[in-house]
Amino acid sequence: MKTQPYLLISGSLFALVGVAHLLRIVNGWPVTAGPWPIPMWVSWIGTLIPAGLSTWAFALIRRHA
Repeated sequence: MKTQPYLLISGSLFALVGVAHLLRIVNGWPVTAGPWPIPMWVSWIGTLIPAGLSTWAFALIRRHA
């Protein structure tokens, strides 16, 4: 079974999530979950971890191409 389509899709989705969190940081968008405001530091984590996973997925694509 080919893993390249899976890696491409998951890498792209992780990149999209990371960019969304980065946009929240840059624009200062507030986010709330019910009555609780979500602190901005959560988006820093939400940027770094998906960026790492996306980079990893694309590196695997290059290695197995």
